[in-house]
Amino acid sequence: MGKDPIISIRGAVYSYKGAPSPALCGADLEVLPGEWVALLGANGSGKSTLAKICNALLEPTQGDCFSLSMDCRDPACVPLIRQGAALVFQNPDDQIVASIVEEDVAFGPENLGLTSGEIRRRVDRALELTGLSEHRRRGSHSLSGGQKQRLALAGALALEPKVLILDEATSMLDPEGRAALLECLRELNASGMTLIQITHIMEDIARAGRIAVMQSGRIVWDGLPADFWRGEYLRFGFDEPGELALYRELISRKMIPEGTRPIAEDMAEALCL
Repeated sequence: MGKDPIISIRGAVYSYKGAPSPALCGADLEVLPGEWVALLGANGSGKSTLAKICNALLEPTQGDCFSLSMDCRDPACVPLIRQGAALVFQNPDDQIVASIVEEDVAFGPENLGLTSGEIRRRVDRALELTGLSEHRRRGSHSLSGGQKQRLALAGALALEPKVLILDEATSMLDPEGRAALLECLRELNASGMTLIQITHIMEDIARAGRIAVMQSGRIVWDGLPADFWRGEYLRFGFDEPGELALYRELISRKMIPEGTRPIAEDMAEALCL
């Protein structure tokens, strides 16, 4: 028997006040527990709006939305959904609420009414996962843009959500910082956390287990990365990752298996098997 979806959106419609057209036009998305879904699309395609629907930050004007088996329209469920399906915004300044790093990470757990010992455990773990332990007593707004983005992620992780939704969360990081964050996401996903990652960076996309493409407020393609890299990415106007030519050559020579992701470390590992 298959798993029940942890996120289920059917026919979602949403319009912003004064906007000339709806942001969502009958969007459908189902995400299973433990999946890592990359959500792609041009600016204005509805990606961020769909993320906020998943998190119950917005309520669709039409359609159904269930997150963690709870109805996003039920006011009694909204706080539980926002705790269990944490959202990291594109701009980290939108989520920083305290002047000191560790106090900012503690804000969410404190609002859950947890014990001081449990709050400390969650803060320490979130700071370690995001590489911010040595900055715990620094002023939040003295951090670099990339460090602020990791701080926003740490605040979300301190809630210990079942679903983590990232809206362009790697966009402000340098290559080293992005690699560290992606490794953190890999570990979280391996531990069972469900990830929905909005991104335009091919390196990020290559790590997902499933890819969904949005256009004009709805999902227009949803499938496996192997199918996406065979040519679907060109149909939707995405740039070709630098590793893809090497990936194709290795696949054609049967030097690596078809399921290998087109990222350097996975191809190197497959070649060594």
